[in-house]
Amino acid sequence: MKILWKIFFIVLAFDCANTVLAQSAPNIDKLTDSLNLVLKYAKEDTVKVNILNELGEICDEEDILKYAEPALKLAEKLGYKRGMAGAYINIGYDHNRTGNYSKALECYLKALKFCEQIGDKYNYAAACNNIANVYTNQTDGLMALEWQQKCLKIQKEIGDKKGMSISLNNIAETYVSYGDITKALELHLQSLKIKEEIGDKKAMARSFNNIAVIFNRQGETQKALEWHQKSLKIEEQNGNKRNIANSCNNIAKILIELGDLERASEMLYRALKLQEEIDFKQGLGYTYNNLAEIFLRKNDFEKALEYDFKSLKIREEIGDKNGIAYSLDNIAKLYLKTNALKESEAFGLRSMKIAKEIGFPENIRNASEVLSQIYRAIGKYKLAFEYYELYIQMRNSINNQETQKATVKKQMQYEYEKKALETKAEQDKKDAIAKTELKQKEKERNYFIVGFGLVLVLALLIFRGYKQKQKANAIILQQKHLVDEKQKEILDSIRYAKRIQSALLPSEKYIQKQLKR
Repeated sequence: MKILWKIFFIVLAFDCANTVLAQSAPNIDKLTDSLNLVLKYAKEDTVKVNILNELGEICDEEDILKYAEPALKLAEKLGYKRGMAGAYINIGYDHNRTGNYSKALECYLKALKFCEQIGDKYNYAAACNNIANVYTNQTDGLMALEWQQKCLKIQKEIGDKKGMSISLNNIAETYVSYGDITKALELHLQSLKIKEEIGDKKAMARSFNNIAVIFNRQGETQKALEWHQKSLKIEEQNGNKRNIANSCNNIAKILIELGDLERASEMLYRALKLQEEIDFKQGLGYTYNNLAEIFLRKNDFEKALEYDFKSLKIREEIGDKNGIAYSLDNIAKLYLKTNALKESEAFGLRSMKIAKEIGFPENIRNASEVLSQIYRAIGKYKLAFEYYELYIQMRNSINNQETQKATVKKQMQYEYEKKALETKAEQDKKDAIAKTELKQKEKERNYFIVGFGLVLVLALLIFRGYKQKQKANAIILQQKHLVDEKQKEILDSIRYAKRIQSALLPSEKYIQKQLKR
């Protein structure tokens, strides 16, 4: 049991470090398995709520409610506000992805309330970001921008770089919608710079995609295709079906413009399959629209009209006003090509009405262009001229020479800064190696000095010992000489005494001779 809790705390640590979102699909699966294992033995407490919320965040989109609803129920039972906030964010995300925007907004606002009460700035920012996404999907750009800026402000306060990169990306997309391409590109490049700093490849793919869209809007088709392909490559590595489908759609759109309808069709049917698997309705609307464009270019007007109406229906279901305006405009153009002028005018006017409601220059440009053509065909030249003037005005606001220059300048600035950073990183690496080598040499020199010093001291000690030994030997030798001299003197004295004794005393022969007498 202790091992299981250890697994949980390791997983929780990963969550705190915000590494979950940057993991590859196999690692996410491994993490999901680990959390489900812990969940099996978890008690009915706040820990279980946190596990359920974490699973709701990293699971497949169709499984979100499987974890989020039990998390909310248990959190409400425990009075655990942080858990309730997390659950409402996950449930809101599910409503948002399925087009139930009013329910999504309701959930996010509840989450926001709990975050305010407990001072949870991280989840407060997440709720703000999700509210902005709801307004974006409803094509309410001003409200979306307001919530995006709130989110960015909090993320800067808490130093959430990953969150900042996402918010900058979202704000950029809002500026794209209003035709401010220069500001949008500036923000996208800021976002990409942060993503590169933190090594978030998954998020980098989204930036590549968004920058590609800007280049495509500016007529830089080849550059756009290159950026989209870079994005698709990373998305395929990540295994995110929704994002792969989006990339396929974007590449298909460019291939259609280049006239490569066969490759475009392959990309679109691949996208369609993935979107149907995950029930991604907004994406389906876009794919149907692009398929209609392919059939239009093949002069199969009946099939083109079929897919445009499919696109319109699904966009009306989810309340995607921007998409509705596009679909209406495409249907108007198809009716115009088949000389059904009455139907064409009706759909063109509906498209213009929605375009003006949402205030997006691109939608107004498209609607005014088709209406100008319709009224010229009908013979209402005054209206045709008015709409043509409006078309020119909107076209110039989106794609003028100054904007193109600024776009190129921003890209060059980004590439220069990136190159400068790479050069600096390379130089820093060389400096670090040189510094390490210098330190190593200093160490070797110090070791040599210390070693040489020790050898010198040892030599001095040996020399001193040798000298002391020599001195001792000299003393011993001197003392030996003295002893020898004394010994000689003693022996000489003995010999002298013996001679005297011998001279004074009679010899043994003399004594014996006298005794015999």
